[in-house]
Amino acid sequence: MNQSNSYQFNEFTTLKINDFTTLKKMKNIFLISTLLLLFSCGKDETKKEEFEVIAAENQISINDSQYKSAGIEIGNFGQEEISDKIKLSGMVDVPPQNLASVSAPSGGYVKYTKFMPGMHVSKGETLAILEDPQIVQLQQDYLLAKSNLGYAQKDYSRQSDLNKSKAASDKMMQQAQTEAQNQNIMMRGMAEKLRTMGINPENLNAGNIRRSIAVSSPVSGYISSVNVKIGQYVSPTDKLFEIVNTDDVHLALSVFEKDLNKISVGQRVFAYTNQNPEKKYAASIILIGKDFQPDKSVVIHCHFIDYDKNLIPGTYMNAEVETNSETGNTVPDDAIVTWENKQYIFQEVKPKTYKMVEIKIGNSENGRTEVFNIDQNLKNKKFVTKGAYALLMGLKNVEE
Repeated sequence: MNQSNSYQFNEFTTLKINDFTTLKKMKNIFLISTLLLLFSCGKDETKKEEFEVIAAENQISINDSQYKSAGIEIGNFGQEEISDKIKLSGMVDVPPQNLASVSAPSGGYVKYTKFMPGMHVSKGETLAILEDPQIVQLQQDYLLAKSNLGYAQKDYSRQSDLNKSKAASDKMMQQAQTEAQNQNIMMRGMAEKLRTMGINPENLNAGNIRRSIAVSSPVSGYISSVNVKIGQYVSPTDKLFEIVNTDDVHLALSVFEKDLNKISVGQRVFAYTNQNPEKKYAASIILIGKDFQPDKSVVIHCHFIDYDKNLIPGTYMNAEVETNSETGNTVPDDAIVTWENKQYIFQEVKPKTYKMVEIKIGNSENGRTEVFNIDQNLKNKKFVTKGAYALLMGLKNVEE
């Protein structure tokens, strides 16, 4: 059975509320204001114009003045493409091939270094100078092995000639051959060790033996860590420097299992920092991980379309991924009201009479929201696009 009541007031207040307690407070204010108005009308010679609001269950009727005061606007459902957005979080990362840990090729004492974290270095640039007697010893051993190889090769040639004339046994020739091979192996092995130290064995002779070697940068980039100081002894297992090449910075994001089937390579991503959420950084998904993390998420890697040098590795970021857009029924955001954790719109039953209809909402984009579970007969009806919260306030005040 429909119930209807009548209240008198001077204007239709357009406050947006969605809380039951707030509405009850507003009702009290409304009633007090009405009494004051009536009281003042009795004393004032000019009689105020009175309007009437009629509510029956979920339907409300208003007059012309209330219609104008509430700013009511009417419209129809729209058909638009609304993209489904997945919100992700992660951080700016660098792929392994762009990270370098620099160690010394040989033990030694640090005699020179000038670099600090944050400084830029170029590939091949000297990071530190090391000195050690073992460096001298290796060069000496190489030159001795090279000299011995020359003697061993000549001895083998001589023993081979003697063996042909039966003046030397096969054993003597084989011993000379083995010695020549051993000296060759030793010389070549030490030559490669020298190359790892930056010493060219082809140019090495007794007159240019040196006691120091240079530790060079294997890549261009920024130094992220320095673990040495002058006078310190370092071994080949010590990590002296860490270098980051920022030419190919990625955005690593975590995607949970429920959203994984919506992600694909090539999708556009818009990332932003917590410090400046208004500034968006466009990126594209280039790689999707194949294993789950302990929190049941999968890491995806994105490439920044226009990388900002201010986004240093390790910066935490949030991101939105646009999945496949779908066409659906949409209404302006202002058309939707919330009451007791449910969403409603006001359908126009007849001019200045509106019915409150429950809906289910989807994604929002560009000021419009997708609406589900709409009755087919309702799709062609008109509804309130502005002023819906004013109607909600008036309806719920009267019903209470």
